[in-house]
Amino acid sequence: MISNNTEKLLRKLKAKKYRWTMELFVAEGPKVVSELLDLKMKPQHLFSDKQEWESKGATLISSSELKSASQLETSNEVIAVFPFPKFDKSSKSNVTLVLDSINDPGNLGTIIRLCDWFGVTELICSLKTVDCYNAKVVQASMGSLTRISIHYIDLKTYLTATKTPTFIADMNGENVYKTSLPKEGVLIMGNEANGVSEEIKKLIVNKISIPRFGEIQETESLNVATATAILLSEFKRGCV
Repeated sequence: MISNNTEKLLRKLKAKKYRWTMELFVAEGPKVVSELLDLKMKPQHLFSDKQEWESKGATLISSSELKSASQLETSNEVIAVFPFPKFDKSSKSNVTLVLDSINDPGNLGTIIRLCDWFGVTELICSLKTVDCYNAKVVQASMGSLTRISIHYIDLKTYLTATKTPTFIADMNGENVYKTSLPKEGVLIMGNEANGVSEEIKKLIVNKISIPRFGEIQETESLNVATATAILLSEFKRGCV
């Protein structure tokens, strides 16, 4: 049974301000919770409606309690409360990824996994980007959330201060396959509907694009996570 205090905690953690104040987030579903446990993350609370989770330290609750506690549209077997992961500040990669107002939790979760795949250790997010500890982001990012250092800051301040060559993903930019990319760089990906904001575009000279090769070129744009994968691959090509 979930205590009244824990019920209140779970309700609070639905809100971004409480997640960041308390430095706690909710993970749901056997796959993501198992991966976090395998990474030696220690849950503050662990609940399930399946007996097999008792051996992992879960408190057994009813399916109705699990559904009530869930932050997702469909509750899924197990729910856990974890502390925010801690990161080694000395760990740096040759590419820093910057996100300008990414709204979709699934996109952000996928991008976090891409950072993990391509060895990008630092992800910079605008203050308008969806919270990385949103339950849907946690589910989509899986264990990668514990390996990527994510910061929410004012992009204009950050980009004005950086001395690293910086590139914007833009439909009207230079063909990335014909661009000589540096070994170290900052890559900026924009909002799903509007791309990188005009305020940020004014700060950056280098703009790169992914050309279309289809004979019937009616597709307006690539999904931002797909585009991120392609561009990160090009940045990492020189490191192989």
